[in-house]
Amino acid sequence: MADRREAVLQRVRATPPGFVRTYGDISPGAPRFGGQVLSETHDPEIPWHRIVRADGSLAKGDRQRRLLEREGVPFAGGRVDMRAARLPD
Repeated sequence: MADRREAVLQRVRATPPGFVRTYGDISPGAPRFGGQVLSETHDPEIPWHRIVRADGSLAKGDRQRRLLEREGVPFAGGRVDMRAARLPD
């Protein structure tokens, strides 16, 4: 389990500024596990705000949006423009 958690955190850390990944991207086949790992992680060095739902909506609302906007992540209405901002694998 620790290896699986660390794999999720490595994918989050590897998401550069200006890009996002989905929960499914950081935890293939188990997006809720990815969300659980992030919710239990209190390391300020983890760029949690770069992880969004598959439809581009934000789990953490306005705070998350402000952080993403500062990094230049484009939005279409209330959601991240996934075609422009999703990190290609």
